[in-house]
Amino acid sequence: MTQRVRVHCFNVSQDGIGAGEEQSLQHPFGLADPRELWAWAGATASWVNRTEPGGTWGLDDYITRDMTRKIGAEIMGRNKFGPFRGPWPNYEWQGWWGGEPPFHTPVFVLTHHVRPSLTLSDTTFHFLDTTPHEALKQAKAAADGRDVRIGGGVTTIREFLDADLIDEMHVAVAPVELGDGLRLWESPDELTDRYHLERVPSPSGVVHHFFWRR
Repeated sequence: MTQRVRVHCFNVSQDGIGAGEEQSLQHPFGLADPRELWAWAGATASWVNRTEPGGTWGLDDYITRDMTRKIGAEIMGRNKFGPFRGPWPNYEWQGWWGGEPPFHTPVFVLTHHVRPSLTLSDTTFHFLDTTPHEALKQAKAAADGRDVRIGGGVTTIREFLDADLIDEMHVAVAPVELGDGLRLWESPDELTDRYHLERVPSPSGVVHHFFWRR
C-alpha cells in the first residue's frame, strides 16, 4: 500500500483561521479560544484526550477514530510543540502533553533552534532545522511504511502545501469567525486546482472538508 502524507483533524474557523495571535504558555492557541474550534472532537467517544467514559458517536467520532489509523510518524512546527521563540533557554520544556503524549510514533519538530531528541513514553521527538522535503524523507523512513501526518500548525501545513507534499487532508471548519489569527486559507476552493474537495456537514455544526489529489 502506498505511503501517504496526511493532514487529519485540523480545525479552522469559517474565516480560515487555525490559531490566534500572541501564543503563550497560558494560551497555546493564542488569543483564539480552542474550544470554539475543537469542541466537536472533544465531545466524541474516541477523542484521544478523553479521560472519562461517554461521548458522542456518529460521523464526528468516526473521523476522530481515523486520526491515528496507519500513522507511523508526525511532523509538526515548533509552536505546536511549545510557545517559545528563539534559542531554547534550557531543555526543561517537554511539550504540552505531559509524560504520555498522544502520538505514539516518532515526531519531527521543525525549528531553527535544534535540541537533543526527547523520549516520553512511546513517543520520541526529534528537532530538525531543515526543509519540508528533507523532514518528510526522515519521517517516511521512521514511519516504516505507514503514513506520515502533518500535524500543524497553520504555518507548517502551508509550507507542506506550498511544497506540494500533502496527499490528502481533512479540515474541520467550525461555525465561528475569529477575525484575526493565522489563516490556512481565504477559501478552501483555492486548493481545488490540485485537490478534489468534498464538504460533509455534521450535526455538531462543523463542516468536514476532505481533500485528495486530482
